[in-house]
Amino acid sequence: MKNTWNEAYDVWCKNATEDPDLVAELAAMAADDTRKEDAFYRNLAFGTGGLRGVIGAGTNRMNIYTVAKASQGLANYVVKGFAKEKRSIAISYDSRIKSDVFARVAAEVFAANGIQVHIYRQLMPTPCLSYAVRQLHCAAGIMVTASHNPAKYNGYKVYGADGCQITTEAAAAILEEIEGVDLFTQVSRVDFEEALADGRISYIGSDIEDSFRQAVLAESLIGPEDAQEKDVAIIYTPLNGTGLIPVTKTLKEAGYTNITVVAEQEQPDGNFPTCPYPNPEMKEAMALGVEYAKKHQADLVLATDPDCDRVGIAVRDAAGEYVLLSGNETGCLLLDYICSRRIVTGRMPSDPMVVKTIVTTDLGEQIAASYGVKTKNVLTGFKFIGEQIGALEQKGKEDSYIFGFEESYGYLSGTYVRDKDAVDGAFLICEMFAFYKTRGVSLLEKLEELYQKFGFCLNTLYSYEFQGSAGAAKMAGIMENMRCEMTCIGDKEVLLVKDYLEGIEGLPKSDVMKFYLSDGCSVVVRPSGTEPKVKIYVSVSADSREAARKTEGEIVAFMERMLLDHE
Repeated sequence: MKNTWNEAYDVWCKNATEDPDLVAELAAMAADDTRKEDAFYRNLAFGTGGLRGVIGAGTNRMNIYTVAKASQGLANYVVKGFAKEKRSIAISYDSRIKSDVFARVAAEVFAANGIQVHIYRQLMPTPCLSYAVRQLHCAAGIMVTASHNPAKYNGYKVYGADGCQITTEAAAAILEEIEGVDLFTQVSRVDFEEALADGRISYIGSDIEDSFRQAVLAESLIGPEDAQEKDVAIIYTPLNGTGLIPVTKTLKEAGYTNITVVAEQEQPDGNFPTCPYPNPEMKEAMALGVEYAKKHQADLVLATDPDCDRVGIAVRDAAGEYVLLSGNETGCLLLDYICSRRIVTGRMPSDPMVVKTIVTTDLGEQIAASYGVKTKNVLTGFKFIGEQIGALEQKGKEDSYIFGFEESYGYLSGTYVRDKDAVDGAFLICEMFAFYKTRGVSLLEKLEELYQKFGFCLNTLYSYEFQGSAGAAKMAGIMENMRCEMTCIGDKEVLLVKDYLEGIEGLPKSDVMKFYLSDGCSVVVRPSGTEPKVKIYVSVSADSREAARKTEGEIVAFMERMLLDHE
């Protein structure tokens, strides 16, 4: 009897003929059962993050057929849930391989199902998609991107009418629709150019792009009397993604005149030739920008990921060396800057709130409290921060939100979108940097001030990869093992364990464990929602960097032994 994945392979060989790349790939795997099994052993997972996977042939891959099937499921969901006059969907896409193709396929499916399509004429950042959904009063939106993953990946994020990534409930309902669709016989499509000509598909106008930038610029916290040097030397790299035009235009409109773009990473290129892992969290992704900074004696290096929702920075220290700041460090600096400037400029609301994820540094909560700002902790994923903005909006308290951030380099200071925004992040970082520099203070000195005030805090992240069906089983076993009672991690006593799979603190159920340890330390363990990885977040409080590193090493060694023991 044939394996089901082998049967699926045969069906694809007969029907997947539209894309010559897929035809060639299917032929190449004909005698390779291991490769066939991995491509067809399951359908590509769909959840609150939408789809994400390796580009290629198969049900477990990103291709025009899996994208069309997901789009048909989303179309069914919109048709059932929205009145005819409210059925519209916004589409954006990044620079990744086939992103433009997948965006057009999705548009063809939506248009064929009687849904008005608004699509950007050119690639555009994720926050611009969230913005368009809200401005155009769409029922939903999709962003074709795999964010900061390597070049072989692509993805399909789905947004609700509120501009947030979809909720768990919406994802389950859309998944039910998707699972009921045969990707070769039950997907409706219309020719893109035909639908464009008759108005079922329309391009999003430049007015939306312009008003988005104006919304970002409105987040400035510089008063009319505040001196600020705007000729600071800035190096910027969009890492061959979508950020080039929105970021540089915003900075220039704000008055920054000395911006140099990294030429090798300037133009969109889904192969990311100089940066195989286009993630501003990675030192390698920042390397060319730092080289440019040394050459131009620049003060600040900015890098945004391919869909421009994350931003990383490097700054020059007193010795002339460039120091990369973590997402937690930059987030804490921005939080402190926003709080202090809101107070000075009279823009602090009566009941201010900052929202951060449970894996983001607890130092943020201490900084917020020092300004009388409440902190709301949410699950990992910026959509949960966006949902909190929405909840405030429903109560008429939208202005209470002053900042949201996560350790993975995502920031948002306004409510004009409901996802992290690296255009806003880059703009505020430049403003903060220039503000302090004008006053003779570096960002590193400002960070040291925070550590002197609140104590040194070291936050690190470790990822462990588990590929294929066997890897998925191992990850499930690891999480089960973590739920066994532990009295200590390293030499730190376990004081409290929070298992978010139980749906605690009013948050949705999530496969996440947080261990609160003695001496203000903590460990969070969770499987990635978008990659075949288990992630471990370690937070250590200590009197000095040296003591923190020693403790962190002991905790990580203990956690890695647990993972290896499970192997």
